[in-house]
Parts: sequence; structure tokens; C-alpha cells
Amino acid sequence: MSSNFTQNLFSLNGRVALVTGGYRGIGRMIATGFLQQGATVYICGRKALECDAAAKEMSEFGQCISIPADLSRPEGVAALVASFKARESKLDILVNNAGAAWAEPFAEFPEKGWDKVVDLNMKTPFFLTQALYAELQEGARQATATSSENVGSQCAKVINIASIDGVSVNPMETYSYAASKAGLIHLTKRMALKLAPEGIAVSAIAPGAFASDMNTVARDQAEETAKRIPSRRIGTAEDMAGAAIFLASRAGDYVVGSTLIVDGGVTYARG
Repeated sequence: MSSNFTQNLFSLNGRVALVTGGYRGIGRMIATGFLQQGATVYICGRKALECDAAAKEMSEFGQCISIPADLSRPEGVAALVASFKARESKLDILVNNAGAAWAEPFAEFPEKGWDKVVDLNMKTPFFLTQALYAELQEGARQATATSSENVGSQCAKVINIASIDGVSVNPMETYSYAASKAGLIHLTKRMALKLAPEGIAVSAIAPGAFASDMNTVARDQAEETAKRIPSRRIGTAEDMAGAAIFLASRAGDYVVGSTLIVDGGVTYARG
């Protein structure tokens, strides 16, 4: 093992990544980390103006391209795929991060709160990956053809963003959210078994408390939230970017079907 190998172990130079929901929150943390490691990063989001503005801001770290799309609808997924394919012939890293949550008491929990969350959190990652299957295969082919001890990843990557709420139960009545994230973790295993022989490594990240528009408690009550975390702090952009870069780079090539829990110990504290 040469020194060049270790220097390039976490490099994303020459890689093309697509991060859904990459214009804010955890998605932006991941996208920014990828840019700083040398990847070309496409981000998408439902709010076009915010997505475009985020891509412009993030371009100080590397090439970041905005493709606004509403992934809660099949036509939105199709539009994203068409726009991406018009620009790129390969995809090295797909991060299925776009998601939604819904909290309501059991007796009043509505069907729309089920369908919206489960469709976006679990259905969309599957069908978006399916729609970009050929591009991921091409990414894997090119990675295999050019890889060596001194070059990066030997395969394409799919990283699903789950949640610790899909691993253990919290007190909140977020029925469809928890179920969708648990389902996504199992889907990750099933997809990994199918795609690994083709040079596409599928894995997942289960974040804990990170400040975002979805996790407003961690964002607005960070100090109070930190008291309930064994590490005594909420997650940072570096924590999330580091986990994603590991899985996306050569360092994570042999991680197949696993879910990396990034939560400061909360899952174990819940008992």
C-alpha cells in the first residue's frame, strides 16, 4: 500500500454526484463535503429559487449545478432524470436525501400524512435509482476501467439517507416517518444485494440530531437537545459530510447494504 493510496482514499476527484434535497439541511452538508473533495455535484430541491441560490453559493467550493424538481410526484422524478441525462452520461454517486415528516396523534393521523411521507421517503429513492440505473452502471464501468492503487473508488455508489427513527422508537407520533425510514433501511439491504455484483455499492446513513428545517428541535433548541445526547452536542456539518464522504469514496467501497448510524450515541441511550 503506497502513500498515494492513503492520500486518495477519500478523494472524489472526477466523480459526478447527485444529491436530492441538496440545497439545505443534511443534503447541503453532504453536497458541500463532496464539492470540497473534488466532485461535480448536482443538487435538486422543490423550491427552485432556493435551490438555484444554494448552488450559486456552494459553487465557491467546486462545480455545483441546480436542477429544481419536486420529487414527491412521479413527473418531478422524470423531469429530474431527464435534466440530469441531458448533461451527464454517467452517475458515480446518488444520494437519496429528499424527505418529509408528519407528526399527528394516532386517532387523528390522516392518510395524506401517510402517503406523502412514505412516497417521498421510501418510494422515490427506489424509483429514482431505477431511473438512473444505466447512468450508475456507466459510472461503475468507468470506475472499474480507470481504478488502480492510486485512483479513487472502484464502483458507483447509492447512499440512502434514513434516520435513527427507523432504527429505534422515539416518543413522537411520527408514524409514517418512522415506518418509511425503517423500510428504507431494509430496502437498502435488498438493493445492495442486487446491485453489488454490477459494481454499484448501496448503503445508508441514519442521522440523529442535526440542525435543519425538518429537525427544528435540534436547530432551535440545540443546547437542550444536546443534554439528551451521550456526546453532549448535536451533529455538525463536518460529522455528516465525513460519513457521506467515507461511503462515497474508495474508503467505503466494501461497505455494502449497511446503515451507518451518525447520532452521537442516541440510539443506544434510548435503550
